[in-house]
Amino acid sequence: MTSATTPSSSSTFELDFERPLIQLERQLTELENHADDNGVNFNVELRKLRQSHTAMLKKIYGNLTAWNTVKVARHPDRPQSVDYLRMCFKDFCELHGDRRYGDDPAIICGFARVGPYKCMVIAQAKGKDVKERIKCNFGMPHPEGYRKAMLKMRLAEKYNLPVITLVDTPGAYPGVGAEERGRAEAIAYNLQEMSRLKVPILSIVIGEGGSGGALGIGVADRMAMLQYAWFSVISPEGCSSILWKTGDKAPEAAEALKITAAANKKNGVIDSIINEPLGGAHRNRELIGDRVQKWIVQNLRELKRFKIENLVNKRYGRLRGMGKYKEE
Repeated sequence: MTSATTPSSSSTFELDFERPLIQLERQLTELENHADDNGVNFNVELRKLRQSHTAMLKKIYGNLTAWNTVKVARHPDRPQSVDYLRMCFKDFCELHGDRRYGDDPAIICGFARVGPYKCMVIAQAKGKDVKERIKCNFGMPHPEGYRKAMLKMRLAEKYNLPVITLVDTPGAYPGVGAEERGRAEAIAYNLQEMSRLKVPILSIVIGEGGSGGALGIGVADRMAMLQYAWFSVISPEGCSSILWKTGDKAPEAAEALKITAAANKKNGVIDSIINEPLGGAHRNRELIGDRVQKWIVQNLRELKRFKIENLVNKRYGRLRGMGKYKEE
């Protein structure tokens, strides 16, 4: 397991705001290697560098802008849904197809166990390498993906199994084929049917939560976001291109959209924030996996105490209560 305060040397990807931190990590790595090769004791120097590294991590990640949060959420080493399926769930059995058109690899569905509970998992997948990303359409689901998700949710309802959804998408795919096959209708239908599904539903935004692409599997009794995930009606680039006719204003758009976990919690869009390891989830995968699993198990335990009729009514009321405003 990679320590939360120890740099990982496995990645070559660099975030621009982390450059001073990366330089310090390289110094630390070189000193550790030099000590190992020559048998020289550099404990004092190593301790000071590690303390400086931890202090710099706290300073940088304690003051992230909304746009830098987006960058962290898009980090290529950030754990994806397939990682959480491995870390948080057991006995995963994948189910394919929507029984209408085909199978969409951008959405993974299947039976699983989490803690003491059996469940149905619906997860959006981005792919790890170029080949997988092309196969998963870079995490942008097609209409058949949303129809597959709803079909499996209905199966979960039949067997009285709770539904867990992992959201991580820049948005649903807007191509001609997707529009011809009813992308908007598929998402709207999911919103309607998930609002009255007679089993507990939990949803977690693990990375990107873009627009209707996220909402298509994001209707839930309890919704959480990872600390450095983002969730919004539109991506910052999309907002910038509409309002300013250029993508250069994405940082300003990110601030205006209130896309961070803290902003969504304050506005009542989500219920919980799952804190990430210091420096982001990509710096300590096993720790964030453990925290996500604990959140799921705790909330399933609480939701199972409700009568299903009351649970559905509360879910519907929660959705109707969003978007309140006050006229001066």
